[in-house]
Amino acid sequence: MEKQVIIITGAARGIGREIAKTLAKEGHIIICNYNKSKEQAIQLKKELEKEGIKIEIFQADIMKQEKCKELVEYTLEKYKKIDGLINNAGISKTQLITEVTKQDWEEIINTNLYGAFCMCQQVSKNMIYNQKGWIINISSIWGQVGASMEVVYSISKAGMDGMTKALAKELGPSKIRVNSIAPGFINTEMNNQYTKEEIEIIKKEIPLEEIGQTEDIAKCVKWLIEDKYTTGQIISINGGWVIT
Repeated sequence: MEKQVIIITGAARGIGREIAKTLAKEGHIIICNYNKSKEQAIQLKKELEKEGIKIEIFQADIMKQEKCKELVEYTLEKYKKIDGLINNAGISKTQLITEVTKQDWEEIINTNLYGAFCMCQQVSKNMIYNQKGWIINISSIWGQVGASMEVVYSISKAGMDGMTKALAKELGPSKIRVNSIAPGFINTEMNNQYTKEEIEIIKKEIPLEEIGQTEDIAKCVKWLIEDKYTTGQIISINGGWVIT
């Protein structure tokens, strides 16, 4: 695979971390964005250095447009191009709609949706100039079917999927592919709130009777990078839990 310059947001933990490891081992130049997870980002960098693999880590709160711009400008100044963007940064809160505050709304929407939009806006300028590139948005099955007690999170991911489809149409003539991956229940820190008993119940609802692993998402990312004719798609990886 051709060596590419790739920015991954929220790359210090969970799915983003696994994607960063997978792509770095493929020989790509990886810029791992983090916001508050500095220790995890440094740990990832050291872990890969032991294997002779280098990555860059860059702190930026993507809820702020100027920080997105700084991240992109840093990458372009050092590497002169951006081949790919993976919008992975995201947060969720489990709460009744009657409990949602304006602060809750702004934090989730600004991180999951506005931050992804800002990153797309910034990288697309260089990609349009070069007439090539790709964007992968890490969405969720809840963006497709909604989740009880996660209404704001579901809204943010549905918005991300809508953005994916719209940008695929807008950026396609510039040879830029835009897709979403919508994970189901994946074994990450985000799902640590569930007890073993609750996880067993969920597993019984999934046709494959097991929860997903971060590697499952990273493999799909790798395929989408290599593929040249897929764009505007929402690819669900959920063990058959949700079939649309």
